[in-house]
Amino acid sequence: MQKTIRYKGATVSYEVRIKKGRSTVILLHGFLESKEIWNDYIKKICQKYNVIALDLLGHGMTSCLSYVHTMEEMADQVRFVMKTHDVRKGILVGHSMGGYVALAFTEKYPDNIKGLCLFNSSAFADTELKKKERDRAILVVKKYHDRFIKEVIPNLFVSTSTPQLRGALKRLLGIALKTPKQGIIAALEGMKIRDNREIVLKFAPCPVFYVIGKKDKLLPYEQLIEQCEHHEHGTYYLSEEGGHLCFFEDKYPTLTALMNWLGKLH
Repeated sequence: MQKTIRYKGATVSYEVRIKKGRSTVILLHGFLESKEIWNDYIKKICQKYNVIALDLLGHGMTSCLSYVHTMEEMADQVRFVMKTHDVRKGILVGHSMGGYVALAFTEKYPDNIKGLCLFNSSAFADTELKKKERDRAILVVKKYHDRFIKEVIPNLFVSTSTPQLRGALKRLLGIALKTPKQGIIAALEGMKIRDNREIVLKFAPCPVFYVIGKKDKLLPYEQLIEQCEHHEHGTYYLSEEGGHLCFFEDKYPTLTALMNWLGKLH
């Protein structure tokens, strides 16, 4: 069921499927994405679990709140929606930027998290070089919004050689091109200033699961495996074929791995 709610003056759009007595999985998309990226996963997950899939601030059908959307502000947005549906503890699954939000949530609301999945994401903060790249990206977005998106999105894919992946590229471009200029810039600013949360990850009060793409162009898989192993109960799925978009590039094996991990949570 699609719902909207007012949060600090912004309109938040999300999908919710809830039945009493079930654990709740909260799906958080990445930069230039929306809750739509999880559509195929929701069909499977909701067979056994409650699901909440949000459009984060400035993305999808959720409006902008300010000119900088910090990961902490987005974490507050998630907690607000949880409270609205009386969800005390959630299992957070965050793709890329959504993983940064999930880590911020873990730090702010440790009593309200039951499991943490970093899906093609990292606990590291931006390097100085990465911060400069984000500054350059902001300048480009201000002048050439559509051009920026059309250059960034294809580079996230390892390949678009199959009809399925070409379709995924078209789908993701369609989602990204709806992201307003302010939303893109606010997210870039927020990611640029996010904290390093290796310590938060190490001492997270819940099981941790990583989905890692061996061919990820943005996040070295060896680095993510090492991060995951810092947590006493950290486990991971390494996709041999997937890159930064494992929900497209290695859809069903990744979904199976995620479902198996969810099944082990109590």
